[in-house]
Amino acid sequence: DYIFNSYYKGHGEHWNQSQRGHLSRPTVDEIYKYRAHVDKHMLELFNTINTPSLELSHLVKVGLHHEQQHQELLLMDIKAIFGSQALSPQYRQPDYISTSNVEGVDWIDYILNTTVTIGAETDEFKYDNETPQFLHYLNAFSIADRFITNAEYKEFIDDGGYSSPNLWLSLGWDWVEQFNVQRPLYWSEDLIREFTLYGDLEMEESAPVSHINYFEADAFAKWAGHRLPTEFEMEHHLKNTTQTYTSTGFHSFNAYEPGLWCWTSSHYSPYPGFKEFNGKLSEYNGKFMCNQFVLKGGCFATPKGHLRPSYRNFYAPQQRWMFSGIKLAKDQS
Repeated sequence: DYIFNSYYKGHGEHWNQSQRGHLSRPTVDEIYKYRAHVDKHMLELFNTINTPSLELSHLVKVGLHHEQQHQELLLMDIKAIFGSQALSPQYRQPDYISTSNVEGVDWIDYILNTTVTIGAETDEFKYDNETPQFLHYLNAFSIADRFITNAEYKEFIDDGGYSSPNLWLSLGWDWVEQFNVQRPLYWSEDLIREFTLYGDLEMEESAPVSHINYFEADAFAKWAGHRLPTEFEMEHHLKNTTQTYTSTGFHSFNAYEPGLWCWTSSHYSPYPGFKEFNGKLSEYNGKFMCNQFVLKGGCFATPKGHLRPSYRNFYAPQQRWMFSGIKLAKDQS
């Protein structure tokens, strides 16, 4: 329990999440045996129950979806751990490298000035933070049709982006100065190479800039003369855009596909009438609704069944280890 408990304080003490990469035990063989033990007893449980209770069915369904989330988190963790190694190890050999050029940004206009429905559909699986549905007023806005690329972000750096305090939120500038930040997380010092799950590669300038935190996304948007979309604008956009699930690779993305999570300017807060899951899952999402921002849209590593407009990812503004990028928005005059 001490090792495998993620963050449930009510369940007892647990290993520090930030120190997971330092664990060398249990061994891989022991982990497989543990998983086989769990699978065996879960099957025995359901084989002895003709009609599981709604509480048990819900608990198992949430558990399965949470385990699917780990598929993405494992890739984030592996990249973070490998990226801290001197030899820049590969997770796997490259199987796809895009060399496509990216055209200028086109803007998708939404002439609204009306209320829209926000939140998960009632007949689909959803987490507690996606509920309940409610009406939200949206002004007319426009959103970029693609993510900001490495080349565009390099222009921001070359123009003094990391040395111009007027571009940054106060806490963001404190972060830049405290850690002497000068570039995105996995970029080389000379800005020509990038560490990827394929190892250390020459940077692909047309690929979306990734592993950007909220402070960086907000500063870039200000430098570009625009802003980040709100989570409600992004949800409305996702509902009205044909998204295709992309599996083009761990490094290179077509910038017109949903390869990265998109930062929004919205604080991660409860919807009106929000109620946490009951019982053992009461700590699942609600307790994190403080000092974090919402990301929308999914990424190349997100399980396909989780790609829905209402899905709310969330991270603290200084975090960069997730597969995150920048889409710009603007008001319509």
